[in-house]
Amino acid sequence: MTTDEILQAVAAGNLSPTAAAHQLEATQTADLGFANVDLSRQRRNGFPEVVYGAGKTAAQIVDIVTAMTTTAAPILTTRLSAAKFAAIQPALPTAVYHATAQCMTVGALTPAKSADYIAVVTAGTSDMPVAEEAVITAQTFGNRVERVYDVGVAGIHRLFAKLDVIRGAKVVIVVAGMEGALASVVGGLIDKPLIAVPTSIGYGTNFQGMTALLTMLNSCASGITVVNIDNGFGAAYSASMINQL
Repeated sequence: MTTDEILQAVAAGNLSPTAAAHQLEATQTADLGFANVDLSRQRRNGFPEVVYGAGKTAAQIVDIVTAMTTTAAPILTTRLSAAKFAAIQPALPTAVYHATAQCMTVGALTPAKSADYIAVVTAGTSDMPVAEEAVITAQTFGNRVERVYDVGVAGIHRLFAKLDVIRGAKVVIVVAGMEGALASVVGGLIDKPLIAVPTSIGYGTNFQGMTALLTMLNSCASGITVVNIDNGFGAAYSASMINQL
């Protein structure tokens, strides 16, 4: 049924307002031909649709973001190269590019909704692009974030110096490549939910993150949840839901 048909059915007494509301919610999309943009996701899920920039053209991203601006703010685009952002910027002059994270935001970031925060912890500096994707995602969704970077197990004393920050978080994201051991170490030292992100950083037998992924999945530390390789966005999305419970 179209929107007009739904409203006419309500007026005629053939459809209840509650049923009409559910049907109207289902119709709230923007059909762009190449994409069917979900305009009601923020109302359903709490967060708007996020645009995955890889594989889309600059023109497609502009059209998708423009369609979303009537119902969502801020709007996050992930996995966006600097070159593609340069092509986008003239059409979206208010867009902000976060270079390390390879993310773009349109609209002011949502203010932190509470004093509770998410700690984003990395094993090494090379893990920062994935960690920053998590940071920008979490900040976009209205979370305070504390960064604890380059505290991997090769110099474990660096981690101990930052334990107060990590333990003070409501939820912790640990980003690590190589063998991925940092998640287990941190998991054994805190009483908060921990989301582990394996990265593709490492030499040959890292197997583009598979070694770190398997290490994290097989951790003997309880309370660890593992997301996909290099998935800083997914970790931050879940962490944001936990932080705002």
